[in-house]
Amino acid sequence: MSSSFYRVSTANMYDATLRNLSARQKTLVDLQENLTAGKRVVRPSDDPVAAAQAERALTRISRIQTEQRALDVQRNAIAQAESTLGDAVGLVQEIRQLVVAAGGGALKPEDRKTYANQIQSLREQLTQVINRKDTNGVPLLGALGSALEPFAGPLSGATDYKFDGLAGQAASGNTSIPTTVDGHSALMFDPKRDGIYNAAISSTDPAYPQDGRRFGTDAVQVTNAHLLQQPPPTVPPAPPAPPYTYTVAFTGVTLNKNPDGSYDGTYDANYVISSTNPAYTSPGTQSVTGLKADQLATIPVSINDPGGATLKFNISATPTTNPVKLPPDNLVFSPAPGDTVTLSASPSIASAIDAAIRDIGGAANNNAAAQAVGQALANIDAGLERLHNMRGYAGELLNRADRITGDQENRSIQLEADRSRAQDLDMVKGISDFQNASVGYEAALKSYAQVQRLSLFNFIS
Repeated sequence: MSSSFYRVSTANMYDATLRNLSARQKTLVDLQENLTAGKRVVRPSDDPVAAAQAERALTRISRIQTEQRALDVQRNAIAQAESTLGDAVGLVQEIRQLVVAAGGGALKPEDRKTYANQIQSLREQLTQVINRKDTNGVPLLGALGSALEPFAGPLSGATDYKFDGLAGQAASGNTSIPTTVDGHSALMFDPKRDGIYNAAISSTDPAYPQDGRRFGTDAVQVTNAHLLQQPPPTVPPAPPAPPYTYTVAFTGVTLNKNPDGSYDGTYDANYVISSTNPAYTSPGTQSVTGLKADQLATIPVSINDPGGATLKFNISATPTTNPVKLPPDNLVFSPAPGDTVTLSASPSIASAIDAAIRDIGGAANNNAAAQAVGQALANIDAGLERLHNMRGYAGELLNRADRITGDQENRSIQLEADRSRAQDLDMVKGISDFQNASVGYEAALKSYAQVQRLSLFNFIS
C-alpha cells in the first residue's frame, strides 16, 4: 500500500485565496453598481448585443420625440387655420343676414345703401381674417405657397380678386400633417369646378325702364361644369383672361291679334343669346309666346356651352297695364325690348360680396334690389359651402394629428419595453444576487481570516 503526498506552498495557497477574494469582491461591486444604476447592462462590454438593442430603441424613441415636437407645431398651425375659417364663416353669415334684410320691399334706396355700407365693413374684416399668419409669419391659408398676403383685392381690371400663390393642399405624412390649408379652394371659385355664375339684369332701351315692373332671374345652374370652355392661358406677367360671359337680350315684342284684327291681350317676346366665346354659335332668335298682363311668366333659358356644359336659369317677368291708357297702348311689357341678362362667372366669395354691395347699394327700385339679393344669396351660399368643406378638412387634419400622437405613444411604449428588456435590471433578482454575493464574500473573508490565525507555533510547547 502506497501513499501520495502533495506539497502546496503556503505562499501559493495564499495567492489563490486572495485571487478568489478579489473575484468575489469584483462580483459584489459589479452587482452593487448594477443595483444602484438599476441596469443590467451598464457598459457595452457587459452585453454587446443587449447594449446594441437598447441603443437602437433609444435612438428610435428620440426620433419619435423629435417628430412629435414637429407635429405639435403643425397641430397648432392647423388649429389656427381652422379657427380662421370659423371666423370667416361667422363674418359671411353676418353678411348673409344683412343681404336678406336689404331685400325688404319697404326699403328706400337710402336704406339699401346703409345696408351696403355695413356689408362693406364686414367684407373688409373678412379680407383681414383670410390673410392671417401663424406665429412664424406664414399665411395660414397659403395652400402650397403664397405671398405674405395670399388674397389680393379688390383690384382694378377684369380680375377683382386673386390668390397670389400656388393652389393645392399639401399631403399628410405618416407622422406629420400640413401647416397650411388650401385657401384657394376655400375662398376662390373656379368655373370648371364650381360653376358659380352671377346673373345681372339691365335695360338698354330708355323707352322701357325696369323701374316699376317685375323682371328678374333665379340662380344659374350649371351642368357638367368641368366641360366649360375657358379663355386660353395668358403669358405672365399678363393677368389671366376673364372667363367667357353669356348674354340674353330681348330684341322685340309682337302684339297678338284675333282673327278679326282686334288685340287679344297677349304678346310675344323675342330674345337672342350671345357670348364672348368666339367658339359659341347662337341658336338664333328665340320666342316666348302668349305673355299676358298681370300674369307671372316663367321663361326657361338653356345655354349650351361649346365644351359640352349647360347653363340653365329661369327668367321671371310680369307684364302689367297702365290704367291711364287704352288697349293696346296700356300694356307695360315685361320682358321688354332692351331687357338684358348677363351671365358672368364669379371668381370668389369676396367678388360675390362686392357684387352684392354694388348692386344693392345701387338698386334704384325694388326689382333691381330683389335681383341683387337673389343672386348674392345664391353665390354666398355656394361660398359658405366651400368654407364649411375646408373647415371640415382642417378639423379632420386635427383628428389625424391626434391619431398620429396616439400611434407614436404606443410606439414609444413598445420601444421603451424593448430597451428595458435589453438593459434594465430585475430588481428582485438583483437584490437576491447581491445578498448572495455579499454572504459568500463575507464567508470567504471569515474563512481566510481564520486560516491566517492558524500557526504551527501555537502547538509547540
